[in-house]
Amino acid sequence: QVQLVESGGGLVQAGGSLRLSCAASGRTFSSYAMGWFRQAPGKERGRVATISWSGGSTAYADSVKGRFTISRDNAKNSVYLQMNSLKPEDTAVYYCAAGPWGMVVAGTPDYWGQGTQVTVSS
Repeated sequence: QVQLVESGGGLVQAGGSLRLSCAASGRTFSSYAMGWFRQAPGKERGRVATISWSGGSTAYADSVKGRFTISRDNAKNSVYLQMNSLKPEDTAVYYCAAGPWGMVVAGTPDYWGQGTQVTVSS
């Protein structure tokens, strides 16, 4: 079992930055790929970024490429999402997820966090 707890969300002006953190419990954290997803009001949840168990491979949604960076620290059982040049359309609840790479990329990870709200004002 893996439990995921996100933090770092909040209100920021357009053009600003936020760093989301996801703390994981469980000794198998380092064996999972990790991902960040987001869901805006009235929209389906979509994948934002994915990172492999080693951190050697990453993948991003086209809408965030060049602005967001996913990273992980297996020694701290944590994954991060650095968000720069934020836009109002980035406003959403952001979720941390864990699972095999293919399942995370497909949007069907084994584990989900509870989510953290990010609001970007114009």
